[in-house]
Amino acid sequence: MAASPRSKSSPMRSENLGGIESGDDLLPPLGFGCAPIGNLYEAVSDDDAESALHEALGQGIRYFDTAPFYGYGLSETRLGRALAGRARRSFMVSTKVGRRIESSTKGASDDGFAVSGHRAIFDYSRDGVRRSIDASLARLQLDRIDILLLHDPGKVTHGADHPQILKRSLDEALPTMAALRAAGVVDAIGIGVNEQDVCLEIMPRFDLDFILLAGRYTLLEQNASAEVLAEAQRRAVKVIVAGPFNSGLLANPELPGSTYNYRPVNPSMLERARKIYTLGESEGVDVGAAALQFPLAHPAVAGVVAGLRSRSEVTSALHRLHKSIPRRFWARLKEEGLLEFETLTPET
Repeated sequence: MAASPRSKSSPMRSENLGGIESGDDLLPPLGFGCAPIGNLYEAVSDDDAESALHEALGQGIRYFDTAPFYGYGLSETRLGRALAGRARRSFMVSTKVGRRIESSTKGASDDGFAVSGHRAIFDYSRDGVRRSIDASLARLQLDRIDILLLHDPGKVTHGADHPQILKRSLDEALPTMAALRAAGVVDAIGIGVNEQDVCLEIMPRFDLDFILLAGRYTLLEQNASAEVLAEAQRRAVKVIVAGPFNSGLLANPELPGSTYNYRPVNPSMLERARKIYTLGESEGVDVGAAALQFPLAHPAVAGVVAGLRSRSEVTSALHRLHKSIPRRFWARLKEEGLLEFETLTPET
């Protein structure tokens, strides 16, 4: 059963990175993605994680996206330490439910996080959601969460189990999240996914405030997000675009990276990225800056989240966010078939 509809205002974007007021619809254009400080792919020291977070806060970044899955609680714990003692109105946090973190006697898992002693188990039950949010609040040292997202309920993640996962999400997880919203434990709810189809399955059946969509509306690709962006705009569901660099493929300033969608890049995507970089070089454009700015031109997009792991990456992201991109670059992307002509770009 869907939650009862609530009135929603249009997405708002603040030009001031610090322009957040608890309970309103303001979302800064740039958010700090906390998966890397959960030791995604490689270990990050406590000192380096703390340095990155404090640099972000010092430079005006006020929105942080994390999850229990990111380092099996490590990301949330590190973020909680950095936010401790700060005025609650001065930052926003989104975290997720849908996985239960357990102790494990095995070494580091194959989930991509360089952390041993724990593992993540999918759990979309009512009890699982409540246990997860309680643990997150403790690790984050907070008494409420700004945005609570249901993590990875889609078919890409669950395969043949998707129908039963979707049913449990609609029958148990999302209603429990809505109850937490009604009780003031969280301000807003949504889903955090890497695929379009599950968004289109859930939106007509449950009242969402946000969708965090990773890697599907980027400078590299837009086809796997067109429907969800249109439907979200129609329903006044705010979309947060995560993974603007497509797992590192568009992150480097001079040439494409080696990973796409959390895996080694396939030849067709690598070739497409090379064409974008060649065009960027001819126009004197940092592709990473264009990739970071591109999603913000769409009216359904409320903000972009970039995964950051160091002070230098924080500084780079802020510089890229405000770097001027000539109109000719966007026009040439369309002329060369790398963007559809109707695609909204930052200068339009």
